[in-house]
Amino acid sequence: MVHIFEGKTTNEAIEKGLKELKTTKDKVNIKVLENEDKRSFFSILAPRIVKVEIELKEEKNTENIEKTKKALKEENYKKAKENLDEFLTKFTNKLPNDIKYNISSDEYYVIVDFEGDDLNYLIGYRGEVLNNLQNLLTAIASKGNDEKVRVILNICGYREKREKSLEELAEKLAHTVVRTKKKIVLEPMTAYERKIIHTKLQNNPKVQTTSIGEEPFRKVVISLK
Repeated sequence: MVHIFEGKTTNEAIEKGLKELKTTKDKVNIKVLENEDKRSFFSILAPRIVKVEIELKEEKNTENIEKTKKALKEENYKKAKENLDEFLTKFTNKLPNDIKYNISSDEYYVIVDFEGDDLNYLIGYRGEVLNNLQNLLTAIASKGNDEKVRVILNICGYREKREKSLEELAEKLAHTVVRTKKKIVLEPMTAYERKIIHTKLQNNPKVQTTSIGEEPFRKVVISLK
């Protein structure tokens, strides 16, 4: 996606753009649209304005390839569960709803499940609150451990529902890209959500997916192969 920024000088316009896009020079393509040195006699009294075109570079996608992960050590899981139990007991008791939680694990992650009625406020718009709470639980689980312990939080089956909706969105947008022959840039997503899109379309013969931007504004781009 191309963005246009203005400034009194080229550098000012570029810096303004980089700041707004929250990125750095090496991660964008820059094109000067109006150079401050090319001014006509009739525009000499007009305010000096330089326009630049900034486009985020597409980065090679690696999120659809399973990264090498360390298996969760038994002793780390025990410590993480102890930390989480202590926090979640106090946390759920202070909430207005009757919430039950369960802590388990697979080979790599500690999994926390919340069950109860009317817990949408703990999920938030497109899982924003859930993701922030998951980051907090990851920090709590890692306390006192010799390495980071990653937590996956699921509330009333939200993860499964979100995964299904993202897969349906991926297929719909892929058809749109093929029909219009124009790439589509999605809104910022978490690494978990981006991976769902990448995985769903990785075997599609007509489109490809890449990622652009930096966290927490990283986006998926769907384009023709």
